[in-house]
Amino acid sequence: MTPQWDPEKPIYLQLYQQVVTRILDGYIKEGEALPSVRKVAAEYQLNPMTISKAYQMLQDEEVVEKQRGKGLFVMPGAQVLMLDRERESFLSHQWPEVLKQITRLKLSPEQLLTSSWDG
Repeated sequence: MTPQWDPEKPIYLQLYQQVVTRILDGYIKEGEALPSVRKVAAEYQLNPMTISKAYQMLQDEEVVEKQRGKGLFVMPGAQVLMLDRERESFLSHQWPEVLKQITRLKLSPEQLLTSSWDG
């Protein structure tokens, strides 16, 4: 999680996306606990309600489950669920714009593959 927030987006959505990214990248594994609301609020000096709202979204999507007295834990299958959802979102929302730009710039597949690794 990063303490630098995009002023154009609600913080709870950014926090939600950071948790999703950490699950996808394997930093938070299935069965592991999320950091407590209090810990995240203190660490980033945020209102606990902001963290609760992000965590509630994850619960609503059945990515995490609340274990009474223990906290929130990543559910089995959450990584696959998030991967499928993120792929679908990318292909339906971001990829069309990327493809337009590739076409506009007349880039070949070879150019894309070789230049993407040039750093």
